[in-house]
Amino acid sequence: MENLKYLSSKQALFDLAVFRQWYQESLNLKRNRTGAENAWFVFGVSYSGALSAWFRLKFPHLTCGSLASSAVVLAVYNYTDYDKQVGESAGPECKAVLQEITELVDRSLETNKKELKKQFGAAELDIDGDFFYFLADAAVVAFQYGHPDALCTPLVDTKKAGMDLVAAYAKYVKEYFVGTFGVSVETYNQKHLKNTAVNEGSSDRLWWFQVCTEVAYFQVAPSNDTVRSSKIDTIPLRSLQECLWRRHLPRG
Repeated sequence: MENLKYLSSKQALFDLAVFRQWYQESLNLKRNRTGAENAWFVFGVSYSGALSAWFRLKFPHLTCGSLASSAVVLAVYNYTDYDKQVGESAGPECKAVLQEITELVDRSLETNKKELKKQFGAAELDIDGDFFYFLADAAVVAFQYGHPDALCTPLVDTKKAGMDLVAAYAKYVKEYFVGTFGVSVETYNQKHLKNTAVNEGSSDRLWWFQVCTEVAYFQVAPSNDTVRSSKIDTIPLRSLQECLWRRHLPRG
């Protein structure tokens, strides 16, 4: 656990600088030359995009330029615009269906919680906030990674046919989000994230640690016209912070 103090963007930048110098020296040694400097260009997407921009600013003498695509350079605590963009990307028809599913799930969770979570293959998510976040992310990936039809087409067709929307969404979640996209339900389980044992699932905690300590971008529901459940606010996310920050953030 003491090594988590090294998990920061600042440390990553210095690690990259050291690697850059080491590899340049290795190239020079391999090619039997001294003091030569190749042109280095850094690039990345999302978090690595931010690192590429910051690397250029921090070490301008080590790189000739950078490409920061969709870079998370501005930390936003309550990132409600994320959900708004999901609604815009979905379009009016699909957005309305997703909102209806959210309402149905919210109501069903109050009366049939155990069976509902089982229907989505997420029975292990005892904490409702974890379950809500899991369902919200399931819809998001279809738009963020360029496959809106995988989500919208079956849901809109189900709506037009007057069939069970929750069942249709559960099918999408299990077959596409978990099956095709490869997401593990366990990564949304705070109980799993509290496990400090080193094993193949240990890396699940690392990004959440940086989210809680540095990056933010908590994808909470906007105050109105939300696609995700309005119950996704900073309250369950504070619980996650409690899990990762206060329990595991090294002092000093």
